[in-house]
Amino acid sequence: MLNCPHCHGLVEEGQELCPNCQRPLSAPGPAVPQGMVQPGRYLREGWELFKLYPGGFVGYALLFFLIQGILGSLPKVGGLISVAISGPLHVGFYFVCVRLRQGRTPVFQDFFTGFQFFLPLLLLTIVSSALIIMGLVLLILPGIFLMVCYLFASMIVIDQRLDFWPAMELSRRTVQAQWFGYFVFLLLLFLINLGGALLLGVGLLVTLPVSACAVAAAYADIFGLKSDYSGNVPVLKV
Repeated sequence: MLNCPHCHGLVEEGQELCPNCQRPLSAPGPAVPQGMVQPGRYLREGWELFKLYPGGFVGYALLFFLIQGILGSLPKVGGLISVAISGPLHVGFYFVCVRLRQGRTPVFQDFFTGFQFFLPLLLLTIVSSALIIMGLVLLILPGIFLMVCYLFASMIVIDQRLDFWPAMELSRRTVQAQWFGYFVFLLLLFLINLGGALLLGVGLLVTLPVSACAVAAAYADIFGLKSDYSGNVPVLKV
C-alpha cells in the first residue's frame, strides 16, 4: 500500500489514478511509502505551535467553553445549536495551527474561519457521529475503530476542500493502514486532556489547543498541507 503524491491518500500499487483525488499517480512523481505514526513528535510539535500564539489559543479555548456552557444551559434548542457549531468551532484551532506552520501571523478572527465550511462540517458531524454511535451500540469496537479512522476528516474538509463524505473516506482509508498507532496517539491526547480537566478544568485551556496543534502536526506529516491559508477559501470539491 502506497500514498498518493498529491493528496497522500492510500492507493494500491499499479493504479494509474488515485481513487481519492482522481489525479494521475505518475505526476509529479511516484507514490511514496506511508510514514510511521509518531505520537511523541506530534505532541512536541503541537506544544511548539501553541507557544507561538499562547494568548490566542487560551483565549479561544475559554470562549469555546463559554459558548458550549451557555448553549448547554438552554433546553432542547441549545443542544441542537451546540451540535451544529461544534465542527466549525473545533476546526478554528486547526486553521490557526496550519497558519502558524506556514509562517503566517494569525489574527483572532482566524479561529472562526471554520464557519465558511459550515454545511460540510455539519454533515460530517452528523454522519460520523451517527456511524460511531451505531458502532458503539452494536459491538463497541466498531465505534472505536471509526472514531479513530475519522481523525483527520474535518481537516481534510478545510485543507483539501473536499465534501464531507469524500473527506471521511479519505481519512478512513489513510488511518486504517496504521490504525493502532493513531489509536495510541488519540489515547495520549485523551489522557492529557483528562489531566487538564482534573486541574479544576483550567488545564483544558492549554491541553485542548495543544491537542489540536498535535493533530494538525500529524495531518501535515501524513497528508502535507494543500492550501496556503491566506484567507481565500476555494470552492469545495465533491
